Amino acid sequence: MIRVLLVDDQAILRQGLQALLTLEDDIQIVGEAGHGREALAVIQRSLTTPNAVDLVLMDIRMPVMDGVAATREILRQFPAIKVLVLTTFDDDELVQQAVQAGAVGYLLKDTPSEEVAQAIRAVHRGYAQFGPGIFQKMRPQTVPSKPAVPLGFDDLTPRELEVLALIGQGASNREIAQALFLSEGTVKNHVTNILSRLNLRDRTQAALLAVTVLPQD
Repeated sequence: MIRVLLVDDQAILRQGLQALLTLEDDIQIVGEAGHGREALAVIQRSLTTPNAVDLVLMDIRMPVMDGVAATREILRQFPAIKVLVLTTFDDDELVQQAVQAGAVGYLLKDTPSEEVAQAIRAVHRGYAQFGPGIFQKMRPQTVPSKPAVPLGFDDLTPRELEVLALIGQGASNREIAQALFLSEGTVKNHVTNILSRLNLRDRTQAALLAVTVLPQD
């Protein structure tokens, strides 16, 4: 069971998300908060119960303590918790700040509920999950004029380069498998090889590398 805390300053949105996500058998909503400071208090209280928070579904723009500051503080105090940012604000700077603060996922609030559930599962398993175009929006701020190509990059196979490019577009393993007509297991092996060969820590680093060194359409 994935125990989720909903953090949004609009109660009606929290209620809507709770109603939709409660339908998922493997997701349990264990708390709500209207701003970041309240979220920290809820997480602290949850540690003494069987419903300790695993993942926070976090809005960015909130009073008292916004989502970027809250993400930074949550991960400082509770590094095992995953933060998935969900917002209506398609803002390049906030995207970058949220990722730098430690968020491992970023989706827009108009994302269909079943995709939000899939993103929660992916993030809980340790994958980064970013909505389409997110890294492309970050690119002007994060890419140097002459990006350095890491050792091992030239050894990637054409198929691994295709997988890396799709990671840079925010695609999940399932979406990559469908796009390249592969099994999810094969895609997972390719991702593991890419991370190992390029000495990357996780999928987030691979995605940032992809938009840095690969040609963009």
